[in-house]
Amino acid sequence: MSDTRTDGRIDGGIDIEELATRLDKAVAERTAIAQLSDEFPDLDLPTAYRVQRVLRSGAGPLAGWKLGVTSRAKQAQVGVTDPVYGFLAAANALDLGAPLDTSRHIQPRCEPEIVFTLGRDLDGPHVTAADVLAATSGVAVGIEVLDSRYTDYRFTMADVVADNTSAARYLVGAPVSPAGIDLRLVGVVLEKNGRVVATASGAAALGHPAAAVAWLARQLSADGEGLRAGEIVLSGGLTAAVPVAPADVVVASIDRLGSVELGCA
Repeated sequence: MSDTRTDGRIDGGIDIEELATRLDKAVAERTAIAQLSDEFPDLDLPTAYRVQRVLRSGAGPLAGWKLGVTSRAKQAQVGVTDPVYGFLAAANALDLGAPLDTSRHIQPRCEPEIVFTLGRDLDGPHVTAADVLAATSGVAVGIEVLDSRYTDYRFTMADVVADNTSAARYLVGAPVSPAGIDLRLVGVVLEKNGRVVATASGAAALGHPAAAVAWLARQLSADGEGLRAGEIVLSGGLTAAVPVAPADVVVASIDRLGSVELGCA
């Protein structure tokens, strides 16, 4: 698409601020909307990230970042070759033992994650997985709560990027040192109400979850940004996300990293 005009619109009639307002309103009113690309078929990924940046500017302090579509199989299914990313608002963190209030969401789903905590800044166009591991102060098991603002979770890749990759809430366990842990091989189990609903390994995130974080660092560098010490990164969902409702209990367990439990109210 062509350059931004001074009136805040871009060629094709897409108003970045207006689309961000639609998504904010969907969150506030807890009401799903039609995917943006139904009305704006020219919505592309660069434009969608501009919508996301408007949302980020109004989100308050940030805790870090999250990755999506890190499964190679999923990428092939949806016709992309790279993951996508979104931001994590500090206000959306869940404390250990705190319930998820499902009434605050439209259609919440949960998925297990390997979460990285950065011990130092990390940026540049040539960041590798080894660089990520060297810069990581701890890794932890986490649960991401997704909540697409689109009806029936129906969207294009541009739609989901504009919607901050369906980010809602997130729960992070106690971090451990990554030293001596092959994060590709750790086993992942997702349980719902005492029943195993999905299993995976760490390699489900781009072959190695640190490689997913390295991709993020390189992408942010291309946009003039970077990862900062103290930030967390959710390296990508390791299984399919499961819908949750009041009284559900979800447990994510990852070898060597531990378990976290999230009750729903």
